[in-house]
Amino acid sequence: MRAKITYFVLAAVLVVYFALVGSRGVLLIQQGTAITVTFGVAVLVLPLIGIWFLWQNTRFALSAGRLARELDAEGGLPRDELERTPSGRIDRASADAVFARRQAETEERPEDWRSWFRLAVAYHDARDTPRARKAMRHAITLHRREETSRAARPAAEPATGDRETSGDRETSGDREKTSGAQAASESRETDGEGAPQTR
Repeated sequence: MRAKITYFVLAAVLVVYFALVGSRGVLLIQQGTAITVTFGVAVLVLPLIGIWFLWQNTRFALSAGRLARELDAEGGLPRDELERTPSGRIDRASADAVFARRQAETEERPEDWRSWFRLAVAYHDARDTPRARKAMRHAITLHRREETSRAARPAAEPATGDRETSGDRETSGDREKTSGAQAASESRETDGEGAPQTR
């Protein structure tokens, strides 16, 4: 929780900073000279790049948090199995052993976002942040694919139901036609029996 508060406080400070820098860029452009316009455009570009990176990191953090909550609801969050030194730091050998298990699990189920999430946690525990972020991004991508395929299934089911209903209607229509034909045949036979025979 403390990490989230720190992140959002820093993000708010950066937004204020970008707004101040952007206003300075606008003032430079309004001066109208070639030098001030060039500097003004450069000053405006930097806040835009910073806002883009901030948005990407915020989106990544929100997506990872969503996966963590879903995995926690399923009871699949990785347990803390790491041994620690007397100073409280994670033992490297213990982290490597847990990572080996997570890697084997991911190789067995490469299309499961849950295994990639746990692998990202193992990378983080092993202090390999770049690979941890890469594994988490892949977990987020797989999770989105799963959501997309899950949303597509109900859309396909009514079509099947419509075909079945249409088939039932056709079958009912056939039965009605057959019943009508049988009734007409019986009516003709009855009329024939009841009619006087001519000699």
